[in-house]
Amino acid sequence: MRQDQLSPPSGSKSNRKRVGRGDGSNRGNYSGKGCKGQKSRSGCKIRPGFEGGQLPIIKRLPRKRGFTNIFRKENTIVRLETLNIFEAGSVVTPEIMLEKGIVKSLKNPIKILAEGKLEKALTVKADKFSQQAKEQIESAGGKVEEIGSTETN
Repeated sequence: MRQDQLSPPSGSKSNRKRVGRGDGSNRGNYSGKGCKGQKSRSGCKIRPGFEGGQLPIIKRLPRKRGFTNIFRKENTIVRLETLNIFEAGSVVTPEIMLEKGIVKSLKNPIKILAEGKLEKALTVKADKFSQQAKEQIESAGGKVEEIGSTETN
């Protein structure tokens, strides 16, 4: 078999419709475009979503900007002044905070923030600390220990 002898299977190809060749051709007069209007004219190109000048649905719907990060980690925030309920010199761990009702769950990492004043020397163990919280705990005579924190921020 030679390349010049190849042909597509019979019935798979058909001739294009020749429109606008008179009434006897069955595709004459309006040539399948109906009567008048923008879409019957030559060179008609209407972009997707165009609604004839009406405000398109894409603009009518409220905008949804940005995205939701499904990997976001929520921190459980603990204020420094809440740690004043502990006795001076005691060790404050997440488990003890859970017992005392300071945190509701140990599911999320615990972050200590420097809101309020710490009046006692405590050893505080948590996942994260703000810089000011570290300074305040150490200036009160306590110690800071970061536990189970492998990621930054």
